Amino acid sequence: MTMEKKNNGTNDGNPETQRTNAGGEPAQEEKPMTGILGWMNPEEYPFDCMLRMERFQIRWILENPNAEAEEALAIALKANPKVAWYFTQKCPEKAERIRMLAAKAPEGLSAEQVRAAEIRTLGNYEDFVIYTTPEVMAEKCDFIYGWNKERLFEIADLQGKTVLDVGSGTGRLAFAAAERAAFTVASEPVDSLREFMRDEIARKGITNMRVCDGLCHCLPFPDNSFDVVMSGHVVGDRFREEVDELTRITKPGGWLLDVPGDQHRETHRKEKLIADGWEELAYTGTFGETTYRYRKQVRK
Repeated sequence: MTMEKKNNGTNDGNPETQRTNAGGEPAQEEKPMTGILGWMNPEEYPFDCMLRMERFQIRWILENPNAEAEEALAIALKANPKVAWYFTQKCPEKAERIRMLAAKAPEGLSAEQVRAAEIRTLGNYEDFVIYTTPEVMAEKCDFIYGWNKERLFEIADLQGKTVLDVGSGTGRLAFAAAERAAFTVASEPVDSLREFMRDEIARKGITNMRVCDGLCHCLPFPDNSFDVVMSGHVVGDRFREEVDELTRITKPGGWLLDVPGDQHRETHRKEKLIADGWEELAYTGTFGETTYRYRKQVRK
């Protein structure tokens, strides 16, 4: 799971999406609305899905909006008092911020204006929203459906190892690792994703994999617990703290892996990992873009 945000826009004034009508005037071609990452159509989600947000997600939503996003969020929270109440109960340290947002929303808006604000907010936090429906992620998220598990196996020997996947999401890496590892743990802070993985484990009859809660910078394991600790689209928000925590729980001589999935959009080299001594292993991904993987052997 990731907090990376990229505003790809939707269809607003893009000349590549415009056509002309019979009178020669530009006419906007109708296209499905997508969120900032292009994974989902926010119009398909009720604003009540926000009632499935975790505390860390609510904190992120409230701390990081730009002016346009804040205006939409204020309108949506005022129009949805049960969501505002839930945010307050789940994240009480932000109670005053929530109250101030709801108070600044304009009065007298139509139902259409309110729904437009809800859709804008859902699209702004598309990754958090789609996590509420993990069953659709495999067909909507490029980093899942475009990825081949051989990209993991070719950079690490997992046979007979104890493996931890941090920020596991729907288990892209963890389920692959469980095919070869002696035991795999999937750590994931979002409850809907944890339950999805547990259901998949039961459905597939997997006996060497378990799921737990945990954030990348604060994991519930003793020192030197795992032979391999891996993640993808996770490390970066609190880089030093996160890498130090991953190192702490890795056995001496074990491996740290950073294994993102293939994406349609351009990705970039992770200079912080390179500076920290990680080895870079790049390949051309499914969609023609370079995907950068990294690994580092732990010396203690």
